[in-house]
Amino acid sequence: MPPTRAQKATGPEAGETVPPVVDLVLGASACCLACVFTNPLEVVKTRLQLQGELQARGTYPRPYRGFMASVAAVARADGLWGLQKGLAAGLLYQGLMNSVRFYCYSLACQAGLTQQPGGTVVAGAVAGALGAFVGSPAYLIKTQLQAQTVAEMAVGHQHNHQTLLGALETIWRQQGLVGLWQGVGGAVPRVMVGSAAQLATFASAKAWVQEQQWLPADSWLVALAGGMISSIAVVVVMTPFDVTSTRLYNQPVDRAGRGQLYGGLTNCMVKIWRQEGPLALYKGLGPAYLRLGPHTILSMLFWDELRKLAGRAQHQGT
Repeated sequence: MPPTRAQKATGPEAGETVPPVVDLVLGASACCLACVFTNPLEVVKTRLQLQGELQARGTYPRPYRGFMASVAAVARADGLWGLQKGLAAGLLYQGLMNSVRFYCYSLACQAGLTQQPGGTVVAGAVAGALGAFVGSPAYLIKTQLQAQTVAEMAVGHQHNHQTLLGALETIWRQQGLVGLWQGVGGAVPRVMVGSAAQLATFASAKAWVQEQQWLPADSWLVALAGGMISSIAVVVVMTPFDVTSTRLYNQPVDRAGRGQLYGGLTNCMVKIWRQEGPLALYKGLGPAYLRLGPHTILSMLFWDELRKLAGRAQHQGT
């Protein structure tokens, strides 16, 4: 069944219409391309979020201080390639999570659900939740690999994985299939919030930029401007969930697969608030913005441009 175009659409679906299965491929490809450029920022963000875990401010050493100093610290400890730690797992996560996310969101657009009041936010949140669940094992391993470093620079629990496949084998052998979904309770709300903010604000921001007529309507700069605005909202609402998710994924577990530090999302947030202070929920905010901002901009820009190309190719083929 060919996709239908909603009248007076204001979101990404207002451009060239493509089938949901094409959006699956385009969304995953766009976010994987963005991941290659932003993975070093993810490494730095992960280290900052784990630094001083459950310790009061000022009572622990700080091997990572600020963005640029942290980049230099990672490079000194792990080499320049250390800035790309967990890249394979990150690409796997982006491919799994975003193929599901963009496919489900495209289905919602095709069905006209995003034209209903609040439909864009709800569709983005549900699509993000499904994508987060599917991609959770890859994000688990990505986080644990990125946290690993030499002893004097280590923050958080060190899992000592060697490779993506080695980590999968170790977790499977020690905890079984369920162990691969450790921390999913933090990942789902994290991506729900971030996905809803990203998809909803990108659609609105892009439509607003088009209405202002500052840029040519078919220019890639329209998508770039929309992504820049969208990234601000994503970072603000997502960072506390991002910090919590990082802690849940990286914590040590017992033989039964139960976390030894946190009992779940709410317990983790409460412990961070009480023992580290409320601002600790925004640890790594600078790198988070520098990572999420470009990632949002690049992924939405790549997605938007790829959709245009696919839509034109489909139109020429009919």
